[in-house]
Order: sequence, then C-alpha cells, then structure tokens
Amino acid sequence: MVPPVNNEQLSERERDILRHVVHNYIQTAVPIGSRYISKRFERQLSPATIRNVMADLEDLGLLSHPHTSAGRVPTDLGYRYYVDFLMEVNELSAHLREDIEKQLDASIGGETLLRETSRLLGKITKQLSIVSSPHIASGVFEKLELIPIAASRLLVVISIRSGLVKTIMLEVGVEIPRQSIEQINRLLNERLAGLTLQQIRETFAERVRDFQDDKTGLVRLFIDSVDKLFDDVKEHDKVHISGTQNIIDQPEFGDPRNFRSVIELIENEDIIVHLLEKHDELEKDFVITIGAENNEQKARDYSVVTATYHVEGVMGRVGVIGPRRMDYAKAVPLVDYVAKSIARLLGTK
Repeated sequence: MVPPVNNEQLSERERDILRHVVHNYIQTAVPIGSRYISKRFERQLSPATIRNVMADLEDLGLLSHPHTSAGRVPTDLGYRYYVDFLMEVNELSAHLREDIEKQLDASIGGETLLRETSRLLGKITKQLSIVSSPHIASGVFEKLELIPIAASRLLVVISIRSGLVKTIMLEVGVEIPRQSIEQINRLLNERLAGLTLQQIRETFAERVRDFQDDKTGLVRLFIDSVDKLFDDVKEHDKVHISGTQNIIDQPEFGDPRNFRSVIELIENEDIIVHLLEKHDELEKDFVITIGAENNEQKARDYSVVTATYHVEGVMGRVGVIGPRRMDYAKAVPLVDYVAKSIARLLGTK
C-alpha cells in the first residue's frame, strides 16, 4: 500500500491541481484531463504543465490513470488528502436547516424519529443513509414496570433516562399473584435507580441477594435473565437504512457489475452494522473512511461518513454510504447537523 502523503509534501500548485481534479470528478464522474483543468484554472498554466503535475500526483499515488481515458481520477489516497487538507466544508443554508428541523420535529421520537431521519438524510444526500439505534447499555435506568400479559407471561418495560424504552417478554412458568409482582416491581425500582444498564447487569445478583428466597421465583428468573434484560445486543444491531433508490441512480451504478455490488451491500445489513462498529471503535464523534480504509471487502468501493449523537449517556451513529466520489464538502456538515438534531430531539421527546 502506498503510504499517505503529508500536506507539506505537495507544492501549492500541486495542491491546487489536485483540488480541481477531485472537485470536478465529484461533480462530473468523468476522468479529468489537463485541458479541462487549464480552461478552469485560476492560474495561466498550459495543458502540458498541468499534465506534468498530474503525472507527479499519479506517481505519489494520489491520482490514477484509467486505461480507457486520457484523464485522471482520484485514488483513495487522493480523496484522503483532499478530505484532510484541501476540503472547504460547505455551510448548510438556513433554509435547509429549517427544513430538516421541521420534518424531524414532526416525528414522535424514538424509532420513528430515527426512521424519519434516515429517510430524510438519504433524500437530501442522494446516498445510502444509515441511522443506528442508541447503545442503551450506557443509559441510566429510570424505572421498570412489570405487566402481567397472561397467567405465565410477564412484560418487562425498562425506561432509560433519555426517554428510550426497552421491552422484554418473560415466561414465568406459573401464575404469580399481582401483589407479589407489585412488591418485586417496587424493590427493583428502589435498588436499580440511577445505575446504568451495564452496572445493573454486572451487579444485579448482589443487589437482590437478600431477596432471592422469594416464593414466586421471579427474582431468580431476573437473575437468570439479566443479560437479556439489561444488555443492548439487539438494539445495537438495529439500523435504519434508506436511500436505496437514490444511490443506485448515481452514474457509477450504470455499470452492471457496480450495480450488483451496491445491491449486495444494501441487502447485507451485517456489513453495514460492521462498518458502524468499526467507526465506534475509533472512538471519534466524526469519522470518514474511504475505499480500502473500510475493512469490509464489499465496502472497498465506497466511502462512509458518520457522526455520533449523544443523549443522556447513550449514543448512536448517523451517516451516509456512497461512492468514493461523494461530495464530502456537503455530506460532512449535513451528517454532523443531523446528528446534533437527533440528540436534541431525543433529549426532549
């Protein structure tokens, strides 16, 4: 693999020409030639001079030269250099911000808000949009409700301080008197208040040790089911994906091979979940991975831009997946703004 290029390694002329190549390729999806740059370049440089600079950029691994074209296209390293050193992030217009706020404010919160966010983001960016449900293990327990559904079934409703709710159905085996259920409900709310779900999972048995001899067997059932009740594995895998029609309309997917590739990506939710997990592992609020930087083989032709939203100790991710040619200058501020909007709305609904 070609090593990354530092900002200082390129001259001002090289940076300007690379910026023009990346920017124009993003806009046109057509390899960029020296004459095309010459006509649009602020400086008076001949096509021959620009061609020599582009050849130098190709030697550095920042541009590539498709066999069927006289023009150049950015490589993964070229996009990375552009994102890190050359990109001028666009500011969202007041109209767009107002439109986002209006449409998201109309949702009722929770999963409905996340689904609407994914739909709206895909529509605006023309890319595949992804919004993950919050990882509730770090959320602070607010209250628990035990609701008898049938003689041997109990619905457990766990509310998190951020307003999120988790429901689990437990098979209790025998009918338990309502008075006993209410007593255990009070006990659990008293002893679990203010703890995160992770803390509850790790210390639950100790916290109810003096109550394990209850005749109902309900406390023992809770101890045996603690991972199911207070873990967020299912929520962690819950991802809202939208924008399928938008992304397949991109010029890249006119090629049948590329079309099959993007369909495989869309249909394999596990790949998208793994991409989000890798972004989580980087422990950054904002992450951009480009092409080969994605560990998933089927995602090597794509870029992923995500931002983290935080609500009362829980977190999730929002982002877009698109061709490496995506308009990063527009995607970055949009994803960031939408993530902040989710945090604000989940915190108030």
